[in-house]
Amino acid sequence: MAPGVLGHFGGTTASYRRTVRDARTGKARTVSNALQPGYPRSVPALPPRPRASRSPAAPRIVVLGDLMLDVVLRSDRALETGTDVAGTVTLVQGGSAANTARWLGRLGARVVLVTAVGRDPAGRALVEAVERAGVRVRATRVAGERTGRIGVVVGPAGERSFVADRAAADRLRPEDLQPSWFTRMDALHLPVYSLLGHPLGDAGRRSVELARAGGAMVTIDLASIGPLLGRGRRVARQLVIDAAPDILFATAAEAEALLGRYSVEGLLDFAPRAVVKRGSQGATVMARDGSERLRFEVATTHVSAADTTGAGDAFDAGFLVGWFAAVNAGRALPATLRQAAVAGHRAASRQLATPRPELPLA
Repeated sequence: MAPGVLGHFGGTTASYRRTVRDARTGKARTVSNALQPGYPRSVPALPPRPRASRSPAAPRIVVLGDLMLDVVLRSDRALETGTDVAGTVTLVQGGSAANTARWLGRLGARVVLVTAVGRDPAGRALVEAVERAGVRVRATRVAGERTGRIGVVVGPAGERSFVADRAAADRLRPEDLQPSWFTRMDALHLPVYSLLGHPLGDAGRRSVELARAGGAMVTIDLASIGPLLGRGRRVARQLVIDAAPDILFATAAEAEALLGRYSVEGLLDFAPRAVVKRGSQGATVMARDGSERLRFEVATTHVSAADTTGAGDAFDAGFLVGWFAAVNAGRALPATLRQAAVAGHRAASRQLATPRPELPLA
């Protein structure tokens, strides 16, 4: 049975489906209900939601991970080996964690970015740029390492390729973290980069411990296939299992990389709630409660963009802000998920429609 489709941002509708196993026969069957705005009271039993934000006006979220310098090369036509092509080269703030933190700040969250940069002009400029978005930055300045850089090659049709020189971004250590940064927080958000390698991966796992101790929920974005599968699918799966996220974000390609040939609903084996971002095709939102599973699709309007970098990070930020707004309003879980997904799409659309400003390095 195909899942239903939510409409665009105004007047959305949805349907859900869930799998129920008969206690007497052991056979599974699929049940679906149509949901309209102002959901009926007879909704399926679902997992308990994380607690509401301590401040109804603004969730408190800590993001741990990379703050990078993006060197964006956008060509006017296809690249040719051994010769020049016209285009533009810009220096902008990047890093998956920092992108999410910046959008959280722009959307009104009380956000802390925990990161590492070099002791160089790029590091100083990047920290200042993120702080201007309302983010409190806890930056470790690493001696002997330059601030991380990513070369982003954007073709004339908008396709992207990346060359990562992470440098100081991977040098954050567990001992650099202060437990007070994680107290009274509602959520910890991590791109998967923050759980990989040493010492950054150790710092990421320590941040999960500190966040759990403070009662915060944990959310993870699978972020990039190459780093995720760097040590194989089995290691990648165990990494996510050990982090035990409350919400797991992925693109369809990232979900396939983690799951292999299995359906995206397999993400619910790693988290009680999962979101598959499908770009202009919207998003798939899922939740589970034992053998019962809920799944629905959220549509979005198409936005043409020359560079989609950061749109997925903006989606994560919008989703989290929308999630806590719905939780604080006392909405049922299906309505909460719908509101969060729509807010995620809105933030991603704003990212796509807003040119990234050049980073002043003076």
